[in-house]
Amino acid sequence: MAKFVDVEAEIPVTTVQLDGLVVMKIIKHSRETPGTAVGLLVGLDLDGTLEISNSFGLPVSADNDEKIIKTSGGRYEATMLRALREAQYDDTVIGFYQSTTMGAFLRQSLISTQASHHETLRQGGIALIHDVSSTARGNTSLRAFRLTKSFLSANKDGKFHVQSLIDHQVTFSTILEEVPVAVRSSVLLSAFLSTLSSNSQNLQASLSTPALSPALSPSTTSLLPSFAHMDGAPPTTLARTMDALLETLDAQRTEENNIAFHSRQIARERARADAYVQKRKEENAARLAQGLSPLPEEDVARLFKIPPEPGRLDSTLLLGQVDGYAKSLEAASAAAAVKLFVAQS
Repeated sequence: MAKFVDVEAEIPVTTVQLDGLVVMKIIKHSRETPGTAVGLLVGLDLDGTLEISNSFGLPVSADNDEKIIKTSGGRYEATMLRALREAQYDDTVIGFYQSTTMGAFLRQSLISTQASHHETLRQGGIALIHDVSSTARGNTSLRAFRLTKSFLSANKDGKFHVQSLIDHQVTFSTILEEVPVAVRSSVLLSAFLSTLSSNSQNLQASLSTPALSPALSPSTTSLLPSFAHMDGAPPTTLARTMDALLETLDAQRTEENNIAFHSRQIARERARADAYVQKRKEENAARLAQGLSPLPEEDVARLFKIPPEPGRLDSTLLLGQVDGYAKSLEAASAAAAVKLFVAQS
């Protein structure tokens, strides 16, 4: 018992194990939600493996009112956890899941939620990201992330200016670290999937001699060939990804312009303060040379309102979104190019 109570908290999580039903629930919730689907993950932490046995979605307000979402979400979360506890299911929250599109999931909302859960959830919690657009193309995307120690250290200081990012070595690629994900299926589901294995001999017999088809055993039912995966990506898919990439680049450029404007303001105020201090030193030196008492030193911070250095977190997150859109565009265009080559050959 001591192994599970005392030692488990010291073992770092190396793998996230998902139940097959959890995967289906997350995909269904993400597909049916018009916006971003968010939910909680419940399970256990055993020997470095985060076993996710269940999940449930959180309500979303149509008006996107954060106060309403927080109030209704907390009440709904407490109700669901109490119901799971009464049914003797796992009721320990170990993370949350969130849907995204086109691979751009590095946003302020995700980082803020993950940072707020880090102190309350076991092992800091796991953020499970489901890419809806990738799943629509036939490639189910479920990736688990957690905050890195370098970002947590910078977030604890509460400053994301240039020197802080350099000291903590924080970039858009070092904010989150990925944890391997494994999907576990039940024995009954594995047995059912084994009956759907393709058998080329039975398939040829069923196609060549229709009269023999009824004699086929149900346990050897074959899957008919499907060429749906050879369909090229619709032009709108690549166009939407490109539009989102260009919009993010514009937002990144606007953010950089704002940072440059604030930096010029800071430099201007600091130059005025330095000039004032230098002038006061020269006046005091002249007064001392004349045998007069020096003028009292004044608080420069009170005389000159030097604005604080702007944070670079938003700019860093926008760079991460640009990287996500670029990788999604690369994957979609590469698959479309291969399919086009196969169709022409």
